[in-house]
Amino acid sequence: MSPDHPPGLDLDRLRGLLERERPGLVNGPLTGRLIEGGRSNLTYAVSDGASKWVVRRPPLGHVLATAHDMKREHRVISALHPTPVPVPRTVLLCEDEEVLGAPFYVMDFVEGTPYRTAGQLAPLGAERTRDAVLNLVDTLVELHAVDPGEVGLAGFGRPEGFLDRQLRRWGKQLDASRNRELAGIDELHAALGRELPVSPAPAVVHGDYRLDNVLIGPASEAEAPGRRTEPEKGADRIKAVLDWEMSTLGDPLTDLGLLVMYSMPLGMPDSPVSTTAEAPGHPTPAELIERYAARSGRDVSAVSWYTAFAWFKLAVILEGIHYRYTLGQTVGRGFDRIGDLVPVFIRHGLTTLQEG
Repeated sequence: MSPDHPPGLDLDRLRGLLERERPGLVNGPLTGRLIEGGRSNLTYAVSDGASKWVVRRPPLGHVLATAHDMKREHRVISALHPTPVPVPRTVLLCEDEEVLGAPFYVMDFVEGTPYRTAGQLAPLGAERTRDAVLNLVDTLVELHAVDPGEVGLAGFGRPEGFLDRQLRRWGKQLDASRNRELAGIDELHAALGRELPVSPAPAVVHGDYRLDNVLIGPASEAEAPGRRTEPEKGADRIKAVLDWEMSTLGDPLTDLGLLVMYSMPLGMPDSPVSTTAEAPGHPTPAELIERYAARSGRDVSAVSWYTAFAWFKLAVILEGIHYRYTLGQTVGRGFDRIGDLVPVFIRHGLTTLQEG
């Protein structure tokens, strides 16, 4: 298919649906392109020449519908849009697989930049980088302050036993990918189980909260009314939080632990899995934890457990990718080096837990 008609996106059928369900929204033929960078669900930018939207759908040939639940993503974004949490406005949800071959939803296109590496952050300079990452923490505080019941998300997850369930889930994922010895992985899993913290009151959890899952751009006067900390007009701010496919109701400190993990240097140049921690001006993990604690009022004394759990979870995910690579099921740049990263994540997890 041509670049304007990417696989998985039938623009004629999409336009017909939009004209039926949202009369007057579309004013001309649609063009579309795949937005690179997504790890699971497919994301397309669509335009009629005057306006732009985003389409989210499961990957081509998907099997597990529960792993790519478009209705769930659409629900949480729609619920959060009236709150201070910056998310795109949803346009419609389509569960009829006859249109694009899978359920999908449409939302407004938000202008902004995702920063995935320290190199991409470098042109911002130290001060803007620091502000951007601290704004990331402030937005997380806003998310965790949302009352799920007040926005229609009371039944969005099962917060009781959340951490124990998460630990068992990722342990099963590890067992499903075992084809080599990994020193320390079982030790880390067992230690996490022995030291399971008591969760605070449940909150809406993003599940994959990090810098490259948000869009950053200049603030405007009309954006995000009600935010506790308003940036000056023209200053960098979080324009939208994206990729809600792992969101649920659960322990909010799992989001903080993951953010802290991604803010720690790996010490591996040219790693296929990058963090932004080496960017000039990037706040230290301690600064992120302190800011979250001060602005949320939450007890973060067990944050080392949550950070160690994040290292474990990512080690399991990377081992799964390595396992599929060894079977010839994954191709592309960098996949041949994923396996070397797994022991690094395991060591970081053990060290984090031991040092507290």
